[in-house]
Amino acid sequence: MNAPVNPPKLYDCRDAFAATLERLAAENETIVAVCNDSVGSSKLGGFKSKFPDRLVNVGIAEQNMVGVGAGLANGGRLPYVCGASPFLTGRSLEQIKADISYSNANVKLVGISSGMAYGELGPTHHSIEDFAWTRVLPNLPVIAPCDRIETAAAVEWAASYNGPCFLRLSRVGVPDLLPEGHKFEVGKANLLREGSDVTLIANGTLTHRIVKAAEILAGRGIKARVLNMATVRPIDEAAIIAAANETGAIVTAEEHSIFGGLGSAVAEVVVDNTPVPMKRLGVPGVYAPTGSAEFLLDEFGMAPAAIADAAQALIKRK
Repeated sequence: MNAPVNPPKLYDCRDAFAATLERLAAENETIVAVCNDSVGSSKLGGFKSKFPDRLVNVGIAEQNMVGVGAGLANGGRLPYVCGASPFLTGRSLEQIKADISYSNANVKLVGISSGMAYGELGPTHHSIEDFAWTRVLPNLPVIAPCDRIETAAAVEWAASYNGPCFLRLSRVGVPDLLPEGHKFEVGKANLLREGSDVTLIANGTLTHRIVKAAEILAGRGIKARVLNMATVRPIDEAAIIAAANETGAIVTAEEHSIFGGLGSAVAEVVVDNTPVPMKRLGVPGVYAPTGSAEFLLDEFGMAPAAIADAAQALIKRK
């Protein structure tokens, strides 16, 4: 009888965000946090205790929150503007466009509990459009870290980057995938597994699922390349083109609508450079119903076994 396998420890990326922000704020007195009555869900309790005069809680007024962040940046502060991703992006899109992106303001937008992390609260709280809304805006890098290590590295990178960015974080626990000390490089994919038969691409909470899918495929004699594509814009075109040329088929998986998100961004690169068969896995253009994030991802065909099946079917189209 096989010995039981201990499951990997899961981490909430918000904890890594909060710890890193507090460390950076201790080193840089210009850093401030702005939130929409979300001190708890943004994990800003420690920041508030340590730097009470550097946290601005505007209440449930996301458009004002983004404007306050832009004003603070214009005054020489380095604001991290935090809120639940569906409300930070959806309610404030005009302000993000005009006050942040067009103005190239040095504001770090942090979308908390993205994707379907608020699953039990239903469609109004799902954030499955935020990639599409933000990645069309100039001057705005769009980043979805895959684990706590990449989250910390991306938060640190954002502090050193002179310009706006959007960090998309989940509250769903994920295992470590990258090594301690990993340095985030915007626009650069991480090769997590070599492969020559098909390429699997994901970011955020889906990355560990495509790693598991690749392991399933390996058991079937299929070698799957695995790319963590944390940066949706600017996307790593070189890694995508190489994957298309060297593996001949690409599957993307994302906690987002299949329209306008990571899969669309990858497909744009593929069709412009090296057309190959593709399969985009995500929410298929519907309002996701109420249910836990894990249930909804499985329901929409993003369980590791389902991803593996989609990849195996795609290989037949090569």
